[in-house]
Amino acid sequence: MELEHRLAGHTVLGLDTCIFIYHFEAHPRYLPCTQALLEGIQAGRWRGVTSVVTVMEMTVRPWQLQRPAVAREYEALLANFPQLALVDVTRETARRAARLRAAYNVRSADALQVAAALLHGATAFVSNDRELARLRKLVDVVVLDDLV
Repeated sequence: MELEHRLAGHTVLGLDTCIFIYHFEAHPRYLPCTQALLEGIQAGRWRGVTSVVTVMEMTVRPWQLQRPAVAREYEALLANFPQLALVDVTRETARRAARLRAAYNVRSADALQVAAALLHGATAFVSNDRELARLRKLVDVVVLDDLV
């Protein structure tokens, strides 16, 4: 599969929120890719890293729809996923994110996600946001649309 070829040589992957949204919602275009990615992480082929920003972004819609059980289920799935580190946004993460925003003009949430991934050893960041390509000097940005 193209994904495995693209991620060859990486052991720790930063994961953007969209990976989980596409997967949980079984998005027809992206599900094969997210499934292969998450199965690879679960099997230990790679270690995944995402920040608690993902919890916020994943649970907004269930809270809007007054479905707290769904919001809690999403959080539990993230917190208990094998080989996935759900990391807090620390002061060090915020400092690194501020430097990313200053140097590369990325959005705050994206800067926090990438900073957290970098601080936890990620050498690739999987997203579907082409604007993150600006960060390619720091991390291998893998865009799902390039793989499907």
